[in-house]
Amino acid sequence: MEKALQMETNVMAESFEGGVQAMRMNYYPPCPQPEHVIGLSPHSDSGGLTILLQLNEVDGLLIKKEKSWVPIKPLPNAFVVNIGDTLEIMSNGIYRSVEHRATINLTKERLSVATFHNLKLDREIGPILRMITPATPAMFRTIGHLDYLKKYVSHKLDGKSLLDSMRIGEGDKDNNAI
Repeated sequence: MEKALQMETNVMAESFEGGVQAMRMNYYPPCPQPEHVIGLSPHSDSGGLTILLQLNEVDGLLIKKEKSWVPIKPLPNAFVVNIGDTLEIMSNGIYRSVEHRATINLTKERLSVATFHNLKLDREIGPILRMITPATPAMFRTIGHLDYLKKYVSHKLDGKSLLDSMRIGEGDKDNNAI
């Protein structure tokens, strides 16, 4: 990813080396009225990358693309890789985090396993200096990774609202506060 951004350093790789990894197993039982239930509210993941395995190949993962929800067809033995908010911030918006949600199936249970790859807790999240130029000014504030995680886990899953709160507005003078 650094090569695609034409970076000469290992800033991204070093930031994630020794970072926090987590795993979550998801079980979505069948529901006789799936139209009245959401399995997982729309959100983007906080970290760098999320790797998802849809274990039993039951539909339910949807991503938001241009204001529409697009179903992601489960493929046997295939991983879904999502970019998270941290990489969007670090790349100054070049890599975009994926807003997604999960729905419930009428007759079948759905199982998935997600692994989350995050920065070291003592790092700061902000645009990489190489990504900031006069033509591409910083789009996001800088915050400590631990502080960002605290905000993420206490924040309601609501699309990309936490990431949007990190954006620098035209009138912002303070580049380091959220």
